[in-house]
Amino acid sequence: MKISIITVTYNCQTTLSDTIKSVLQQTYPNIEYIIVDGLSTDNTINIIKQYQPLFNGRMKWISEKDNGIYDAMNKGIQLTSGDVIGILNSDDFFSSNDIIQQIANAFNNNNIDAVYGDIHFINPTNNKCIRYYSSKIFKRSMMRFGLMPAHPSFYIKKECFSKFGLYDTKYKIAADFEFLLRTIFIGKIKTQYLPIDMVTMRIGGISTSGFKSRRTIMKEHLKAFKKHNIYTNRILLSLRYFYKISEFFIIKNRIQ
Repeated sequence: MKISIITVTYNCQTTLSDTIKSVLQQTYPNIEYIIVDGLSTDNTINIIKQYQPLFNGRMKWISEKDNGIYDAMNKGIQLTSGDVIGILNSDDFFSSNDIIQQIANAFNNNNIDAVYGDIHFINPTNNKCIRYYSSKIFKRSMMRFGLMPAHPSFYIKKECFSKFGLYDTKYKIAADFEFLLRTIFIGKIKTQYLPIDMVTMRIGGISTSGFKSRRTIMKEHLKAFKKHNIYTNRILLSLRYFYKISEFFIIKNRIQ
């Protein structure tokens, strides 16, 4: 089973090396790595070129103008040749070297369409864990409240993109939520939770950047539900923040 990992970049010279190295260090051998760059003007391209030979032909990359992060993800998906696809953001990295091996084991041993697990957020100045996002409690019905599995931990069979479509680029922040709503809630694909910490994320990304992003997320979640004729409202969607607050108090021994 080939697993394709996609990283979207734009002027990511300060973090991209950590991202690429964490892919390179994965113990699972049958990995395809796709980097989609949006015409970076810093040292990003040189970093990509530096690491490319170390992948022995398993890395492909392009650098061209795009229409946002989800358009770039869609480009990456269309470039893949793997059986399973996942996204690793350019300021994130895998939490251990056997993450893809465990993902492959889950697909090989179970009749499933997708897997997901846990992630944690760190302060980029001191690498201290400030939030642990566990997908353990997730159930399909919880999407009505705006809750979803941690998207950076989500790996799905490529055939599902053919069946359900790519990311909807009309969304600025919540196209990942709309895609999971389309596949998990409506499409009822078969999923499995993996109780492992998959990805380490630096705070400050597009979906973790304060009140403005939360307001946009709320607006786009409502738009996604309306698009698919699923009832919800602002009160129901706001309830998820009570759960999110609890994530800041979750302590995991392995990331202390």
